[in-house]
Amino acid sequence: MEKTPNNHSGGVCKSTEDCAICLDTIQDKKTLKCFHSFCSVCIDSVFKLKPACPICNTYHGEYTGTQPEGTMTVMRSWQCLPGFKQCGSLVIQYSFPAGIQGPEHPNPGVRYSSTSRTAFLPANEEGEKVLKLLRKAFERRLTFTIGRSVTTGLNNVITWNDIHHKTNMEGGPQCFGYPDPDYLFRVKEELRVKGVTQDD
Repeated sequence: MEKTPNNHSGGVCKSTEDCAICLDTIQDKKTLKCFHSFCSVCIDSVFKLKPACPICNTYHGEYTGTQPEGTMTVMRSWQCLPGFKQCGSLVIQYSFPAGIQGPEHPNPGVRYSSTSRTAFLPANEEGEKVLKLLRKAFERRLTFTIGRSVTTGLNNVITWNDIHHKTNMEGGPQCFGYPDPDYLFRVKEELRVKGVTQDD
């Protein structure tokens, strides 16, 4: 004999969802590609400031950051990275001249100094995919920003913007180097959260 489902046993059956923005019952429900749902009016107002899900921070649509003017160049090296012995490496060079902060920066009109950074990827199929994504992130001004340096404590400097790079060839994760078997997966996830994927 089949049991009839009973939604009223042991408490109140809640069939409605609450919006994480207004904390009230969702009105005119809008579900994002990350599967989080909100009131249509609430999420539209959030997206005017930043087109990202307030719950998981996944970007929806193309997002442009506040990276200052600079260049990204790539060279190919025969040197292997630890953990990637069958291929050479990709050497990324980021270079930024000194400048003055614009209206999108923390202190408009204040100078910032020049800087350059070097990063490394394996020259294999996965490394090439990550390189394309990093180039896309750079073009969208997402790779760097201006703010306080975590390492030096200095303000009004060009800093990384939560897309982690390997700035050393060796030394493992603690030295921002290789080997680090999960790095390529992690950086793709960081890029995805900022709306940079192979699909777009």
